[in-house]
Amino acid sequence: MTSEQKIHSDFSFRVLPVIEKRVFRMGIAGNYGIDSSDIEWAADQGANYWVWGAGFKKVTAGIKKVIRRDREKHVVSLLGWGFFGWQVRQGIEKALRELNTDYLDVFKLGWLGRTSIYSQGIVESLLKLKQEGKIKAIGTSIHNRQRAGQLALDSAIDLLMIRYNAKHTGAEEDIFPFLKKRNPAVVSYTALAWKQLISPVKGVDATPWPGRIEEAGIPPLTPELCYRFVLSNPHVHLVLTGPKNREQLMINFRAVQQGILTTEELDWIRQYGKQIRSKKRFDYL
Repeated sequence: MTSEQKIHSDFSFRVLPVIEKRVFRMGIAGNYGIDSSDIEWAADQGANYWVWGAGFKKVTAGIKKVIRRDREKHVVSLLGWGFFGWQVRQGIEKALRELNTDYLDVFKLGWLGRTSIYSQGIVESLLKLKQEGKIKAIGTSIHNRQRAGQLALDSAIDLLMIRYNAKHTGAEEDIFPFLKKRNPAVVSYTALAWKQLISPVKGVDATPWPGRIEEAGIPPLTPELCYRFVLSNPHVHLVLTGPKNREQLMINFRAVQQGILTTEELDWIRQYGKQIRSKKRFDYL
């Protein structure tokens, strides 16, 4: 392998802690419009991290099909919820039946502090399910960055699903410095900041884009640049994408193929994100 190939491989793939599987660094959430045929297409391109939940019916058959071919190659992540241990167990065992698999790679307590709680009963149930081999890792999705930082330091959580993008960079102070002790996996979502980073906004005073000439029309950012900004952070194992259709999925995959951003590009995007964050209201062009 040449040095250039190694750099591309390091950017495109990571091994997830605890789960110990090599994953393509763009995970697929199938609750925004794509269907099972898109899941199969994505798997053919190398995707192997699948977010699934009770409302993801359009992609269920596709996920079942790709994991049936080679279960150990794929990571299945259940986004669930729970206020009691029995609810967590019930949700996991139902998912195992629906996906026709013996185990889930990770169960994420959805929106911790809002639709799920992190009680001793919940933790004990998840550790028992882990011991039984029904899940490999315990995860959570969480907005409270300070709490996420504490969970990174000391908890049973193996994977943190957090908001991180050019507009919301607070994880760099509140979460990332606390990862070294236990090394939980980090999955990022909302790379586009709900399209605010890719929509033309009035009143943005940006210096010329320092990157390639074909991207001279920036701002706003392109989806690829948003994803590359997130993936260029070494603390992020993978980023989630929730495309509406195959075309969006293809565009988003290009971000992984294009590789890491330069220091100048990262600085420019960071400054642009600060301007977007400073807006109290958005006047779109």
